[in-house]
Amino acid sequence: MIETIKRPLVAIAFHSGYGHTAVLAEGVKRGAEKAGAEVAYIPVDAITDEDWQRLDDADAIIFGSPTYMGGASAAFHTFAEATSGRYLTNAWADKIAAGFTNSASKSGDKLNTLNFMSALAAQHHMIWVGLGLPPGWNALTASEDDLNRLGIWIGAGASTPQDGGVDTVNASDIATAEHLGARVTRQAEINIAGRNSLAHR
Repeated sequence: MIETIKRPLVAIAFHSGYGHTAVLAEGVKRGAEKAGAEVAYIPVDAITDEDWQRLDDADAIIFGSPTYMGGASAAFHTFAEATSGRYLTNAWADKIAAGFTNSASKSGDKLNTLNFMSALAAQHHMIWVGLGLPPGWNALTASEDDLNRLGIWIGAGASTPQDGGVDTVNASDIATAEHLGARVTRQAEINIAGRNSLAHR
């Protein structure tokens, strides 16, 4: 008998100060939906009780924040601290987790933001999923149009001009965000199937 694997619920919990990170969040959403996920799209600076329930019900949570002054935004930190009750009850244990960020500079210390997100996930006993792409734009034959053009492994990163509008978010960075959404969805499906298999042993 072949069991039908339930459609994974992927939550995108993000903050966007000027709209650039929201463009990436939309990319993550598209990638997850194309891969078959139901998506809960949650701006954490306007989070509701219903949103918290969706996070609790989710099979995967993808965190997103701009990188300001070398780290995640204040609004994202406020959200992270508000998860402490769930930390105490292990409410998010064994969910899939991942992250994405944006800053103006090519580096911009984005890794600090992604490391913070992965540490947050680890404290919740979640299972962190990296980007799963080789670095792009790092050889003479490479191009700025490559996926993962900034060469980040732990999550998805973007570089957007600080004086540019939302239309200046780099197309390859958006495509990289879409890849992350699809990858997390696949890992959530594997996680669900594995749990179901173990339950029927």
